[in-house]
Amino acid sequence: MLLLEGVKKAFGMPDGSLLPVLAIDRFELAAAEQAVLVGRSGCGKTTLLHIIAGISRPDEGRVVINGQDIARMSEPARDRFRANHIGYVFQTFNLLAGFTALENVLLGMAFSSGKGDAQRARSLLERVGLGRRLHHKPGMLSVGEQQRVAVARALANRPRLLLADEPTANVDVRHQQEIIDAIRGTCQEQQVALLLVTHAPEVAGQFDRVEQLEQLNQVVAAT
Repeated sequence: MLLLEGVKKAFGMPDGSLLPVLAIDRFELAAAEQAVLVGRSGCGKTTLLHIIAGISRPDEGRVVINGQDIARMSEPARDRFRANHIGYVFQTFNLLAGFTALENVLLGMAFSSGKGDAQRARSLLERVGLGRRLHHKPGMLSVGEQQRVAVARALANRPRLLLADEPTANVDVRHQQEIIDAIRGTCQEQQVALLLVTHAPEVAGQFDRVEQLEQLNQVVAAT
């Protein structure tokens, strides 16, 4: 499902030098597999997710998803591929305040090549426990409920891969387990591969596969 080979990324500095951020020899994630990625702040977790999602392009290496190397694609092609094959749960939700929960999920569908499916949108919101909040706007929802809308939206287009960047970081501790259960349960039900980034040991401890980015990322390992 996901294969990274020889992935390197560096950012330009004001003085013209380059700051290496990522150097990953190899990483694989099987279809429908669930893994968690942990590491200290600044070790490249979000940069890695952005490269996997096609938001950023690596300076070197291959990023193969479902048999296609997105590192070779143009930016518009990566955008189309992401819309059709990858779901992304952002730490900050990124919901549109003027739209209801249902409309936010339907809007997520609009970016793919498929058509909006109101029945699927409702089903996903019900799956994450928001069947009675379909017509509530984000301002009428708790922080935990907003994140669950974001989970439903990320899964709306039947992605093959779901990326979740610190999905419980802004959620009250009482709702953290609800978010994790919603993500993992829905991915298992839909046979979606999951790569979740977290700082929380209580979250990481629930996964059979836990990867330390400091060990995968040769830039960090060498410092």
